[in-house]
Amino acid sequence: MYEGVVQDLIDELGRLPGVGPKSAQRIAFHLLATDPADIARLQDVLGKVKEGVQFCEICGNVAEQRTCRICRDERRDLTVICVVEEPKDVLAVERTREFKGRYHVLGGALDPLSGIGPEQLRMRELLKRIGEADISEIIIATDPNTEGEATATYLVRMLRDFPGLSVTRLASGLPMGGDLEFADELTLGRALSGRRAL
Repeated sequence: MYEGVVQDLIDELGRLPGVGPKSAQRIAFHLLATDPADIARLQDVLGKVKEGVQFCEICGNVAEQRTCRICRDERRDLTVICVVEEPKDVLAVERTREFKGRYHVLGGALDPLSGIGPEQLRMRELLKRIGEADISEIIIATDPNTEGEATATYLVRMLRDFPGLSVTRLASGLPMGGDLEFADELTLGRALSGRRAL
């Protein structure tokens, strides 16, 4: 354990997601050795993030204006919405260059043990969007884990009564370059049940 403010810095860095005690210590000592001008730039950016970044009032993605660049893009297909858990998931889907519709960011996934129910997520906003616009398809792109599956199941039940609305789920299965012998049963089962005709 280090003295005073150094230990405080390590503790605060360790609270960041994905940063363990050793990484927090390495980052802290890197910052101690960094030029003061670089530290000032980092402080400035952190301040601007908290002051200048907001969430899109349409989809919930991060934005610097009232709406994000995707919702402002008139070339996007307004009839298809891809539902994701977090803003970082929007970037993951965008990197594929396959999706040309719009997004809806829930702000998390259902997790009753952590106190996250439908009221804590942006589900009412999704229903409002579907009711106000001519939406033909909702693509559910939640994470393939327990919380993501629970969220997808809840959404499917919630959306099945909308006439003319197609609700689809991202396929999941084996990664490219993977070997069958190393796939777990759940992944292999998903790949089998999600197979498609060629």
